[in-house]
Amino acid sequence: KYVHYYILKISFFIMEAFMKKQTLLVSAFLIALSAAFALGGSDGASGKTYTLKLSTQLNETSVMVQGFKELAENVKTKSGGRLIIQVYPSAQLGTDEDVIEQAIQGVNVCVLTDGGRMGNYVKDIGIIGMAYFADSYDDVLKVTKGKTFDGWVKKLASEDNIQILSFNWYDGARSFYTHKPVRTPADLKGLRIRTPGAPAWAESVAALGATPIAMPWNDTYSGIQSKALDGCEVQLTSAVPARLYEVVKYLDKTEHFQLINGLIVGTKWFNTLPDDLKDLLIKETQAVGEKNARLVESKAAELESELVRQGITVVNVDKTPFKKAADAAYDKLGFTALRKQIYQEIGK
Repeated sequence: KYVHYYILKISFFIMEAFMKKQTLLVSAFLIALSAAFALGGSDGASGKTYTLKLSTQLNETSVMVQGFKELAENVKTKSGGRLIIQVYPSAQLGTDEDVIEQAIQGVNVCVLTDGGRMGNYVKDIGIIGMAYFADSYDDVLKVTKGKTFDGWVKKLASEDNIQILSFNWYDGARSFYTHKPVRTPADLKGLRIRTPGAPAWAESVAALGATPIAMPWNDTYSGIQSKALDGCEVQLTSAVPARLYEVVKYLDKTEHFQLINGLIVGTKWFNTLPDDLKDLLIKETQAVGEKNARLVESKAAELESELVRQGITVVNVDKTPFKKAADAAYDKLGFTALRKQIYQEIGK
């Protein structure tokens, strides 16, 4: 209201001074003055608000979704309300692939993704989604902090309009859930197993002996129930909320994937942010990501116990033959030499 008051006062003064002869000049001055006030009210400290919609396939009760809510609160507080993150679990905004494409086009969306899906854009990053590439969260975390991974991040931004905010979110190790016990790769032969459709995932599951079936996660329960699937491979944090114990009998503890995830946005939207908000968003996604990953690690035993309580039988497999079988996927996708290079880089 004060802005409009002063504009009127200045207008009156100018009109008095120049009378009607200078009407055009005065009008131009007032338009410029109004524009200056308007610009001052929409940027910087006075607070234009930016909104980011965070999409995930995970449901509301997921440990990671709780982490996203913590991230949203931190960013809102530390930005003084200038950057708002809205969390959309359970694929409310669409499949991961659809939301990634929206981000690339410049929509204000953020999506939880993985190396396998990012491998559709920069092939080599898909290696972090390969079977037995890493044995733990700390293993794969070293990779994401290395020179090779940094090169992938820059390539995604420059060539594919994908900005990685952080790639240190962890959802645990993935294993097979089946109707019959699986102790060797031969036991997986002929089993139709749901897995994400990216080549790193599909070829790995095929190398381990199963027939990979790409299907949205939200359809997996009904797929197993209807016998369109013989099982799935997934992490504990999703198996329990999805109530898989109602449709399968065994957790075959292969732990073939260490599910490291990233939060990505499109560079077009990211570059609309002021520099301080860019820095804040990256810093907070990385900080909360690692904190949440440690929480996920701490809950593994508890989640496995819940499956057992619900009637699941845990099969503790010898991983050696599975690791050997996985090598075929590295050969097929041309990742054998790259794996050796990265292992040397991280001292493994």
